[in-house]
Amino acid sequence: MIEEDRADRAGGRSSRKHREILDAGLDAFLANGYERTTMDDIAAVARVSKQTVYKHFVDKESLFAEIVLGTTERINTLVALVTDTLGTTTDLRRDLERLAESLLTALMEPDVLRLRRLVISTADRFPEVGRSWYEQGFERVLATLTSSFRELEDHGFLRVEDPEIAAHHFVGILLWIPLNRAMFTGDDTAPSPEHAASYAHAATRAFLAAYGTATTN
Repeated sequence: MIEEDRADRAGGRSSRKHREILDAGLDAFLANGYERTTMDDIAAVARVSKQTVYKHFVDKESLFAEIVLGTTERINTLVALVTDTLGTTTDLRRDLERLAESLLTALMEPDVLRLRRLVISTADRFPEVGRSWYEQGFERVLATLTSSFRELEDHGFLRVEDPEIAAHHFVGILLWIPLNRAMFTGDDTAPSPEHAASYAHAATRAFLAAYGTATTN
């Protein structure tokens, strides 16, 4: 029993240390980029020895991959947001605009923008990481929107021949201006609530002009 308790405590410490190294690695990669970040840098941020870092990760590449793919967990919140908002809507214009504002706010967070830029900058070196990050992250939101738009079409709220294309159109209209501005200028400042509301309103209006019905227009 004593040995089991010791093992549990050791396992708990190891798990916490693993998480601390991941957090430190994320901070270091976002601050310095992949190439300029060393395992020494990560060890310093995590306040552990470099040997401890290598005990948990065999190399910088595996650490980077786990960090990037671990960030897709936050997408669960966005997926739930889409289904909760659109699944019971009685006022599509209102709820779609509210969803658009929430999506914009979440996807334009400074750390999300920096991570997006980091993944893009390493996509040629780590194509599988970039592909998995997209598939497990943003593509899941698009798939959920596609399913929601198909159901809304079935209930007469939308006219969509291709729900998947409609999902891309909705997100594309919403993010085109602020996301491109952030990617090209390096400005990671999140849109103000007023700007987020304005983008959400404009995107919803344009989307429903193309796909809405008499019920929603």
